[in-house]
Amino acid sequence: MTTSFAEHHDELRAVAGQLLAGDAVPDWPALVDAGWTGLEVPEHLGGAGATFAETAIVCEQIGRAAAATDFLGGAVLAAGVLTALPPTDIRDHLLGTVATGPGRFAVAIGDFRLDDGAVSGRAEFVPDAVGAERILIPVTGGVAVVGSADVAVTAQPVVDETRRLATVTADAARPHAVLSGSPGPLQDRAAVAVACDSVGIAQQMLSRTVDFVKVRHQFGRPVGSFQAVKHACADMLVGIEVSRQLVGDAVAAIADGADAGVAAAMAKSHACSTAVDAAGTAMQLHGGIGYTWEAGIHTYLKRAALNRSLFGSTAAQRRRIAQRYSKGT
Repeated sequence: MTTSFAEHHDELRAVAGQLLAGDAVPDWPALVDAGWTGLEVPEHLGGAGATFAETAIVCEQIGRAAAATDFLGGAVLAAGVLTALPPTDIRDHLLGTVATGPGRFAVAIGDFRLDDGAVSGRAEFVPDAVGAERILIPVTGGVAVVGSADVAVTAQPVVDETRRLATVTADAARPHAVLSGSPGPLQDRAAVAVACDSVGIAQQMLSRTVDFVKVRHQFGRPVGSFQAVKHACADMLVGIEVSRQLVGDAVAAIADGADAGVAAAMAKSHACSTAVDAAGTAMQLHGGIGYTWEAGIHTYLKRAALNRSLFGSTAAQRRRIAQRYSKGT
């Protein structure tokens, strides 16, 4: 897909890589200052007026750095929910807050209902809910805006220490506002964002492995000169290239507002499985050092494993594809 920002994609990719390359993890104000949180927010509301195609680039770079940021919940999902709703003064104010701060939102996708003006229900594994000022909760007919103090937000420990997930439970919580309209296919958006992250993980694992096998010598030769190592790296590359094509199609569908169901399922299932395989292969090809804490490969393997489960496992996504095709859609 070609957008008006396409000519700036390489620059965005490079700048994102530089910001994430430092030892310090960018906090929410840093993401706001970089303009990432407002990528999909209209310009008149303080954003860049870009599309999901640009957001996807940032997601991939975050995955490549295995960075612990609030971008997924606070920007990707929050902006996606709000931009899908009809314009109102409240919606526009919230979108402006996403772009410029100071508060941060999270989006709880779960089993919620709105009865007599109160929200009840529960969602698990909600990204970046801990520390969020307000929670956006999709309900029948719209989106409820609830203060985080009015619901129970409980951190959920997971194997990946670079992700912050939580359970959000509402028990007759009174929302600050209820915005009418459809929040759009949030599951697809979330799944593709995680797939982009996984492409970044896989690419980083390939790059680090190739660099390592060039300088690691055994029997007087670089390890990378052995056929088995070459084939393993080639398999990683093939998996990444297929993932890029599938993810690109899914990103384009979401950016264009088209039905992204099948494309998102294909991208999520393949990219996330590829990332797990790539991290595992990287650990093996690094030899004994690959299993040490200092090598850091375990960080990518854990993140890839969690990505594979978030917003629909590989098996669930493939089952979804099979069901769609079995119906002839």
